[in-house]
Amino acid sequence: MPRYATLSDILQSDGALQQITADCRELVEQELTAKSGISATVLKGSYKVVTTFAPGYYDTMLARMMPNLMQQLQPYWTEFTSAGAGSFGDYLVARGPQVAEALLSVTDAMAERSGRRVIKRAYGAVRGGAAEHIQTALPSVGALVEKYAA
Repeated sequence: MPRYATLSDILQSDGALQQITADCRELVEQELTAKSGISATVLKGSYKVVTTFAPGYYDTMLARMMPNLMQQLQPYWTEFTSAGAGSFGDYLVARGPQVAEALLSVTDAMAERSGRRVIKRAYGAVRGGAAEHIQTALPSVGALVEKYAA
């Protein structure tokens, strides 16, 4: 039985948003380190642009995205906790394309609203393959959610 009624409730705990943001940044960096090839070079380059463009910008954006990401994961978490078996990461993997697009809807909306051309350009450079990268990371995403919600 989860300690929280919804995933968004987790963010109400003191310091939770900062800790989850730090864990997400670490997750992204681990996923990037594990990637290789031409698409990885573009992805790593875009990440470098975003993280060095303005100090603190990336962490601020992660923190701003978190409530919306939690909302996108909520239906999956509700179904998962009702089923009561396995890991949330495995549950997400089984629904990979659907989950990836749900999460990307958050970043798509943010990129569209951004007034920073360099950010839009960096996002546009990686958006085409983003769903695949997210699907690869779903076991870690699930584990991160379970760390805070279970």
